[in-house]
Amino acid sequence: MNLPDESSDSVIQLRDVVVAPAGFPALAGATLEVRAGELVALRGANGAGKTTLLRLCAGLAPLARGAASVLGVDLSRDRAAVRRSVGFVGHRNGLYGELTARENVAFVGALVNATRSEVDAVLEEFGLGGRVADTRAVALSAGQRRRTALASLAVRRARLWLLDEPHSALDADSRQQLERVFIQATAAGVTVVYTTHERSSNSQPMPRTITMDAGRVVQDHA
Repeated sequence: MNLPDESSDSVIQLRDVVVAPAGFPALAGATLEVRAGELVALRGANGAGKTTLLRLCAGLAPLARGAASVLGVDLSRDRAAVRRSVGFVGHRNGLYGELTARENVAFVGALVNATRSEVDAVLEEFGLGGRVADTRAVALSAGQRRRTALASLAVRRARLWLLDEPHSALDADSRQQLERVFIQATAAGVTVVYTTHERSSNSQPMPRTITMDAGRVVQDHA
């Protein structure tokens, strides 16, 4: 994975952040710093603010109060600018069901002029080579669809991956494959932040675990 040079070690900087969609404070004074190459798991109950934090960092949710910077971009001034370097995958993978895995990745790769060889290399890296590459997304397994979505982030060289419940509905083998993807990505300098309801993780390496409650960061286990 080729990444643009980054002068700063800090990828996410949030201080006393408030996000209030429809007037309700989904984030109520959250403070957090994440550095380049970290693997971070956000824990907490439904409504704790995990997804809103991801959406804020992706430039998809407006900042009401506080200070927020992602990849050096001040989110209070230019949310759109951060979207070029950030990849967000929600519960839905955002794939075109009638396109193959290769075609889905190539479609995204075209936005950054990725070559056919670059697309093929990313597919192989994410375990999507051979017949899988030419299988329509609608016929892929849940794990293969998730990895296709992540391959799309890699081919467009996203430096920050924001993933909402990426392990959801995956079997044990698919979870292990996904964790291998995370290891490869963070080793290349990508920062990965994902939400989870799991109380513990068997991932290797272990992620930094951050617990949220009522829109705030309440625990941080590095």
